[in-house]
Amino acid sequence: MGNGSIRQDPVLAVATAWTLLGTALLFLVDSADARVNVFWAFQPALDALLAYSAWRVSRIAVGAIRRFWRMLAVAGSLFTLGDTVQALVSLWQPNQTSTVGGTIQSTCFALGLGLIVVAMLIHPHSGRSGRERVAFWLDSATVLVGGATVAWCFVIDPKDNPAGALAGAAVVLTSAFAAVKMILSGNAPMHRTAAIPMIMAAVVNAVGLFAAPGEDQNLPAYVYAIRFVPSLLIAMGPRFQEVIARFDETAFGTRRRKPYSLLPYGSIVLVFFTMTYILPKHDDAGRLWGSVGGLGVIVALVVARQLLAFHDNQRLIAQLREHEVRLRRQALFDDLTGLANRTHFREELGAALDTAEPGTVSLLLVDLDGFKAVNDTLGHAAGDLLLAGVAEKLRTSVRAGDMPARLGGDEFAVLLHDCDAQDAERTAQRILQSLTVPIPIDGAPILANASIGVACSEPGDDTRSLLHAADTAMYAAKHRGKGTYMCYDPTMLPAAS
Repeated sequence: MGNGSIRQDPVLAVATAWTLLGTALLFLVDSADARVNVFWAFQPALDALLAYSAWRVSRIAVGAIRRFWRMLAVAGSLFTLGDTVQALVSLWQPNQTSTVGGTIQSTCFALGLGLIVVAMLIHPHSGRSGRERVAFWLDSATVLVGGATVAWCFVIDPKDNPAGALAGAAVVLTSAFAAVKMILSGNAPMHRTAAIPMIMAAVVNAVGLFAAPGEDQNLPAYVYAIRFVPSLLIAMGPRFQEVIARFDETAFGTRRRKPYSLLPYGSIVLVFFTMTYILPKHDDAGRLWGSVGGLGVIVALVVARQLLAFHDNQRLIAQLREHEVRLRRQALFDDLTGLANRTHFREELGAALDTAEPGTVSLLLVDLDGFKAVNDTLGHAAGDLLLAGVAEKLRTSVRAGDMPARLGGDEFAVLLHDCDAQDAERTAQRILQSLTVPIPIDGAPILANASIGVACSEPGDDTRSLLHAADTAMYAAKHRGKGTYMCYDPTMLPAAS
């Protein structure tokens, strides 16, 4: 809806027609003096559109965005004043052949441009970490140095006017830095549609400088035209923003900066080609050393950026590893007790039976007696504390290489490596002895009674058969009485639960 309204906007249509008329006249008149008159005469109307549209946008915006557009409106007013004075001067004083304004126009232009640069520089970033801010400044500086190097080599002539070269470099450096800052920050105070013509204005302006570098008199008509068109493009940006803001509530929405930018790498390519162009010209040492120095600075900045990215990647890898460990723990261990869960325990039991000699792997199945009564009388929170307490007793009763596990509910298991039947019995006795010490729950001592089934691997045993044997022995222990253990006997029949 906003784009359709832009195409139907009568103000933009009139501004475009005005620019086309001025451009046509630049080609129709046959003298440099007449072209300069046309060039300056058609500027004030477009400057006024810039000032008016920026002021209208400032009335819609809020906060820092309103401040930006107010400053842009003031800059547009300065441009209008300066260009109006210059248009009158060019009419009153014949034989004007330069697109460079007089004292008043130059002063107004400098003040307006300075105001725009300040507005861009002070516009806040979106929130980000310290490392992200450093990366942002490195990216901005890389693009900035690239633009300044190209300007030094092709636009500014340090031999003819050292002071002008220094001032020009400062303007290019500062304005480019401010623009890049806003582009890379992801927080430009305007819609993308409004930013495009303003960016195009900077590009066309640069083309106008390249079209006739080092000279500003007796220019061909097309150079005047190229230098005139940016006035329309700059004015179109605020007008686009005003139209879009009428229909789009997110016209000033903050856009998160991308985690990377290709602009710094484009700067390297641009300066490299600039240096290859300047290198054969051995008579221009200033430009040659400027391109070499610029490329060196850019390489240093990109190296610093890559080192920062390397540290960020290392930190990200560490975070991913922590996440992997956390996921692995959730997949393999019981959340309540921290013991191995059923899946992990069965995997480890199967691996042990596949690699160990028969008779060296033992299994204990531990089932709590009366656990349901604890849950019913004291509550599930107390039951959880009892399970955690039993898990801790299992950990302290077995060797470092053994694996206690919670199979579910109040059922536990212990995998014993390099352990025969007699050693397994002694381990079961230690567990039962530890359970005679009450577990404090909410200040009250609670005894955890258990029945333990003991089974030692036999030739041909697998996970299922050994678990079945230990389960059979555990039910026989329950049948005998609370707080006992039983070793599996092949003649033992499974007891009813």
